[in-house]
Amino acid sequence: MSRPVPTGVEDDLVEGDRVELTVGAPAHGGHCVARIDGPHGRVVFVRHALPGERVTAEITERHRGYLRADAVEIHEASPDRVTPPCPWSHPGGCGGCDLQHVADDAQLRWKTAVVREQLTRLAGLSPEDQDRIFVRVEPLPGVTGPARLLGWRSRVRYAVDAADRPGLLQHRSHEVVPIDRCRIAHPAVQDLDLLARTWPEQDSLQAVATTGGDVAVLARPAGSQAPALGDELADAPSAGGLVRLSGPPEVTEITGGRAWHVPVEGFWQVHPAAADTLVGVVLKMLRPAEGEVAWDLYGGAGLFAAALAARTGARTTVVESSPVGVAAARANLGGLPNVEVVAARVDAALSRRRVTGPVDLVVLDPPRAGAGAKVVRAVAAAGPRAIAYVACDPAALARDLATFRSVGWAATEIRAFDCFPMTQHVECVALLLPEPTA
Repeated sequence: MSRPVPTGVEDDLVEGDRVELTVGAPAHGGHCVARIDGPHGRVVFVRHALPGERVTAEITERHRGYLRADAVEIHEASPDRVTPPCPWSHPGGCGGCDLQHVADDAQLRWKTAVVREQLTRLAGLSPEDQDRIFVRVEPLPGVTGPARLLGWRSRVRYAVDAADRPGLLQHRSHEVVPIDRCRIAHPAVQDLDLLARTWPEQDSLQAVATTGGDVAVLARPAGSQAPALGDELADAPSAGGLVRLSGPPEVTEITGGRAWHVPVEGFWQVHPAAADTLVGVVLKMLRPAEGEVAWDLYGGAGLFAAALAARTGARTTVVESSPVGVAAARANLGGLPNVEVVAARVDAALSRRRVTGPVDLVVLDPPRAGAGAKVVRAVAAAGPRAIAYVACDPAALARDLATFRSVGWAATEIRAFDCFPMTQHVECVALLLPEPTA
């Protein structure tokens, strides 16, 4: 049984203790910030809470300088609080969704506040700068009503517990929560019987439902010594050790008015509406003109490269390190003239001159960790006319924007989209231009 803790003894708190808190602003990571004993007290990152609420929080982790906790009792609720549509979304339950207790519009405001805080703290952009170049996190165009929040997730990974039952992981834990169905999963994924069965020979499962109508199931066999299953929505799946249980080895995605053929274990945007939205924004920002040379870095299957090459008719280079992504890019872009696919890490391709200038347009679409200072400096040094940076993590984007700023490049427009409703994740697109020289 947890014990309530009086104020003034925060240094003695241990996991399971409970403390009453007034919750502050949302922070990157799907929680809100609170402090014990006033504005200068110890920081507590509280999940399942909303700004302004008074809650009883149960300590889940103790770290030097801060604590993590779950709001287990709500004494004064925010008007933005709603009943989660999923019965597994609660303290100690499934950790896949961070914001099921938050109303639709409030989720957008929450994510906007997080993006702005990251741009201020890590990129050094003032509130006035942000008012000029960034407004708010937007819903994906054309996706409204209940369909905006539920039934969108096209790729779902399930872990299998010691009793052979599949489920999703608790927050920051390897503990598996068996569930009946995932409410944010695509209807075709929910219709599968994976969760009604036991899987004694599998460590994990992956279900895929594509915009082209394909449905497939992959598994990681027990004892395969493959990497542990993760569940980061915007990360590429780790293909090593996966076997196909059902569905085609190559699936079809429809975007940009054409069909894309991608290995079933390959990366694609998780939200069915995301690919078209992001390509459209990148084209609007870059305004590619005939004859302009382009790089698509971290290019995956070549989604942005195809759109750029169709408008420029000039040399377009894709750089991708994943063998699955390289194969997909070569298969899908092989019919386009003047398109080259380079199989290499982006930092190595730039430093070893696998790709060389002059270049006019660059698209950066790095993984969650961001491009990093080495790549940012190399891209800036190549002297393109404009850069579009597509980011699935606002902190990584902000760090890289700070590096761009240090070498004379400025973000002149930032748009952000709720490609991952009910979760803390957000997708941003930034336009970078060289700052005028005096």
